[in-house]
Amino acid sequence: MGEVTSQMSVSLDGYVAAPGQSRQDPLGRGGLRLHEWLFASESWRERHGLAGGERNVDAEVVDEAMAGVGAYVMGRRMFGGGEGAWDLDWTGWWGDEPPWRVPVFVLTHHPREPLVMRGGTEFHFVTDGIEAALARARAAAGDLDVAVAGGGGTVRQYLAAGLLDSLWLHVVPIVLGGGTPLFDGPLDAVLAPVKVVPAPTVTHIHYRVRTAGPGTDATGPTAPPTAAAQHARVEAQDGIHG
Repeated sequence: MGEVTSQMSVSLDGYVAAPGQSRQDPLGRGGLRLHEWLFASESWRERHGLAGGERNVDAEVVDEAMAGVGAYVMGRRMFGGGEGAWDLDWTGWWGDEPPWRVPVFVLTHHPREPLVMRGGTEFHFVTDGIEAALARARAAAGDLDVAVAGGGGTVRQYLAAGLLDSLWLHVVPIVLGGGTPLFDGPLDAVLAPVKVVPAPTVTHIHYRVRTAGPGTDATGPTAPPTAAAQHARVEAQDGIHG
């Protein structure tokens, strides 16, 4: 069985999307700046069927982070935005040939039949929670990894539940001042950096993830978690995913 991984671009002030998200502007006003380093890489362009791009350290990190992924999990907003009942004519942000090329399990409160797209991507819609989605993704991936693709709320739920093994954060030197935070309240997890890759416009940090548990943190003994912290962790696991 493979690992459960994730990767996110994040601003210096901790946001993975800017204010003003909408179906027309999924990353909010100015949020595309978080991914300019990615859009310029040869690896990203190749996965989207585009020529060109830079073969640089950013492209190498993308290749490493995406290697060996056999299935993905994502929230509804990352699939295609919107809330409530599905518009069945809407097949998501990713076009007729999405870049995933393996099964993708979309968290939602609203059932929908699977979508089989060109290039090998299959979207499956899961209504019974993050653990059920992960179980289905693991079954589809076999010995390969499962990647939690986002958005920020979905990654936070998997972190809070202790279900992530590793996390890449691509730290972009911009300040958004608001939007969707990756870390929003107490989190019973330790992120231990195992690799830091500096690049001209972004710093890539690869973390191993483990549950802190009572009496430990990244540096040594701590006080046991308070009842309020435990309650916040449960609420985080029950976050909205569309």
